[in-house]
Amino acid sequence: MRTELSAGPDLRHHGDAEVRDDGAALVDLAVNVRSDTPPRWLRARIAESLTSLAAYPDGRAAREAVARRHGLPAARVLLTAGAAEAFVLLARALDVRRPVVVHPQFTEPEAALRDAGHTVERVLLRPRDGFRLDAALVPEEADLVVIGNPTNPTSVLHPAEEIARLARPGRVLVVDEAFMDATPGEREALAGRTDVPGLVVLRSLTKTWGLAGLRIGYVLAEPGIIEELARAQPLWPVSTPALTAAEACVSPRALAEAERAAHRIAGDRAHLIAGLSALASRGVRVVEPAEGPFVLVGVPEAATVRRRLRDLGYAVRRGDTFPGLGGDWIRLAVRDRTTTTGFLAALSTVLD
Repeated sequence: MRTELSAGPDLRHHGDAEVRDDGAALVDLAVNVRSDTPPRWLRARIAESLTSLAAYPDGRAAREAVARRHGLPAARVLLTAGAAEAFVLLARALDVRRPVVVHPQFTEPEAALRDAGHTVERVLLRPRDGFRLDAALVPEEADLVVIGNPTNPTSVLHPAEEIARLARPGRVLVVDEAFMDATPGEREALAGRTDVPGLVVLRSLTKTWGLAGLRIGYVLAEPGIIEELARAQPLWPVSTPALTAAEACVSPRALAEAERAAHRIAGDRAHLIAGLSALASRGVRVVEPAEGPFVLVGVPEAATVRRRLRDLGYAVRRGDTFPGLGGDWIRLAVRDRTTTTGFLAALSTVLD
């Protein structure tokens, strides 16, 4: 279903709002950053970089490391202050006439486009279809299309070839793969592909490695697009500690650790989904198959459920700020089984 932009959900609401101020002591199932991160070895690497703070940042080594990780030339890589900066650069630097954002998904791309003065058209994927992509819903005239994979908040992993079908001459196809490294084997990834015209892939290192406060991510695209985005950046946009983290997080050691974590998350997610499915008779429904480090859950009177869960010590992400979702949705980050078991008991109490 297509919709024109209108007043609606708060696109600037994000999961961290659930755990600020009076929520700081709650068990956090609202933020999608992997728990127990950054690991000790990564903290040590970042700490070592602090001795170089007197010098201006030099991103060449980190850029080359990211390029090697994806088998690309460095001219196809742009380092950014998190994926959020990349959305702003895309909105401001590219000559766009008809941008389309596929929802439900992370709301920052649309917010950035709106802030840059664009009129945004939404394509809303349907709950009855499991929020799966139907490429036919995207208008042919769209010259910028944005989609997440796996998609936040639905946790749907779209087939890479179905996404690639959205590519057209004269169209920029933006794929947000911020959570792709949390899926075993990164299947369905488009990062590293050079055969898809106009493809722009965004990656974040903040989720898997617990670096949300450091702000580091990158863009993979054809050199012409990279040059346009780079011209819109300020000088030295990525700090020396963030560059150090980028180089470390794409090393063979880090990639192996991320893969192990992805398998662990898959097991923990299965435990969470099994517990939620056991509450189906009380109106709980889970979007499946879920492939990200979070799940989208439908519950009756979700706002009331969220408040009562807070009273029991748990913060969850509200779903009604995502276009295409209503007031009966919440998003849950995947945590370890002990934490999940405690949460499921609290949810059962609330539903009773």
